[in-house]
Amino acid sequence: MDWIYLTIAGILEVVWASSLKYTDGFTRPLPSLLTLSAMTTSFILLAQALKTIPVGTGYVVWTGIGVIGTAIVGAVFLGESRDLSKFICISLIILGIVGLRFTGAK
Repeated sequence: MDWIYLTIAGILEVVWASSLKYTDGFTRPLPSLLTLSAMTTSFILLAQALKTIPVGTGYVVWTGIGVIGTAIVGAVFLGESRDLSKFICISLIILGIVGLRFTGAK
């Protein structure tokens, strides 16, 4: 269950990081509410996951999911760079996350 919490926390990090752009400095109520709700829930689920997952592993996976997801959302929906080298680097992050999941992180 801990890895499920961590995965959902990472996905919610993508939600809040992506929606942060639309808060306009937290002056727009709906995007601000979405951002703060996703952020809070993400932190709570991360804390739950860290009860059994080592903090270093959990934090790297959580931020990795956030970085990857936010970069993909930016490229697909926000018109950001789709440079091949960017996606090669993202692939390396994915490889690192998978490696952490299956090595030594009990």
